[in-house]
Amino acid sequence: MSLVESYIAEYIDALQTDCGGELGELQRWAYEEGLPIVPKEVAKLLSFVVGLIKPKAVLEIGMAVGFSSCLMSQYLQDGGYIKTIDRYPYMIGEAKKNFKKFGLEDKVTILEGSALEILPTLDEKFDFVFMDAAKGQYINMLPDVLRLTKKGSVIMVDDILQDGRVAKDRLAVERRQRTIHTRLNDFLKEITHSDILRTSILTVGDGVALIEKLED
Repeated sequence: MSLVESYIAEYIDALQTDCGGELGELQRWAYEEGLPIVPKEVAKLLSFVVGLIKPKAVLEIGMAVGFSSCLMSQYLQDGGYIKTIDRYPYMIGEAKKNFKKFGLEDKVTILEGSALEILPTLDEKFDFVFMDAAKGQYINMLPDVLRLTKKGSVIMVDDILQDGRVAKDRLAVERRQRTIHTRLNDFLKEITHSDILRTSILTVGDGVALIEKLED
């Protein structure tokens, strides 16, 4: 399901190209295999945002096979690095192979395990955070994400509109979807009503939030 009219989504998709070179090969392979990497339009947005920020320290929550980390690594400052979290052995194994293939073993550190368990153990500040993990846990991750960022840091959150279901009344959503519906709505209210955050909600992919932290 698209968040915009299908003919518009198809037109925009046709305009935008895949990544080039080996990164494009990884992107196309992941799409063909049905692996959970960001769609083409979100990849374009991610590269645009990270390219503007040129961060030194990046935190990624939800690594999958490492495509987004490989993409973001192109825009790091000299000496920049990425820490990325994932708990699934298959994804970790594939990501390790991809990071080796792209020569990123010194730039990307994989933190293996549950983000909810790993985030409280971190104590550094990140310039950019990309959240692309369990959507129902975003609200529980947010306090640590805010603790790990500083004034001027940017947080990008993927898949926040649940195919548009978040805009529906809770009782109009299938029972099995109601918990994530509630949690995503709580998350969206938190990031849009906070005095220390400036947030823009975009109907790109399955919804993206761009958040700037205004205060430490």
